[in-house]
Amino acid sequence: MTEEFIKFENVSFRYENAEDEPELPLALKNINLTVNKGELVAVLGHNGSGKSTLAKLTNAILVPESGKVSVMGMDTANEDLKYEIRRKVGMVFQNPDNQIVATIVEDDVAFGPENLGVEPDEIRIRVDESLKAVEMYEMRQAEPHNLSGGQKQRVAIAGILAMQTDGIVFDEPTAMLDPRGRQAVMDTILKINKEQGKTVMFITHFMDEAVLADRVIVVNNGEIMTDGTPQEVFSDIGRLKKVGLDVPQARELQYRLKENGIDLNGNILFEDECVKAIKELFQKKVL
Repeated sequence: MTEEFIKFENVSFRYENAEDEPELPLALKNINLTVNKGELVAVLGHNGSGKSTLAKLTNAILVPESGKVSVMGMDTANEDLKYEIRRKVGMVFQNPDNQIVATIVEDDVAFGPENLGVEPDEIRIRVDESLKAVEMYEMRQAEPHNLSGGQKQRVAIAGILAMQTDGIVFDEPTAMLDPRGRQAVMDTILKINKEQGKTVMFITHFMDEAVLADRVIVVNNGEIMTDGTPQEVFSDIGRLKKVGLDVPQARELQYRLKENGIDLNGNILFEDECVKAIKELFQKKVL
């Protein structure tokens, strides 16, 4: 039986503007969306589509202009519940430097639990476990400014893990990283979801990351354009390209081969699947 974790009901949001300037258009329009407990959800969209706004509405950084966002039944517009909501949903941003507040890694990870009033002995346990979970325990005495971008991002994730939230929302956590850093952070995100059972929503513009999710949501012009499994969403390449989105490289290759009369079976999303399909095709041709 599925259990609702985050729910959007007819949610619209508009950013405030200066009084003497025209009213800004809606950043999100009548969004209806449910993220269930334990899900791994990727959110795609071009710049300005509304995907980061969607992320910030999940833990009351922003509140709707109209409609309702609830976390485990708690209304994010209720000021009295914001503290409890943020204990349920943690947020990791694009730039880890905006989240790191201490001069030593383990002190930074301890910051959140300390603010929650957790006992010192329990904080020590949480810090060690969280740093081990993101494979940064050996760097616990390091100074954050000496770390790589990927390492900093994993420290930021450890800080949320130490708060023991039920879910984490990542707002383009790999956007500023090199390929190695991206891979390390994505490995951490998958581990958090699969091994710890945490609900994870991550905003990304990398298609090879989105295919790893249980579910992909595409946001366009403030509205949900499509919502389904990676296989379902990436089956309509033409529609995605019309709104300025790419598709996974393996799917792109399959699409271009088909345009040239070479049809690979299935809806291919991963490189190893593509290699296997091409190999099988050549074997059939030889036979």
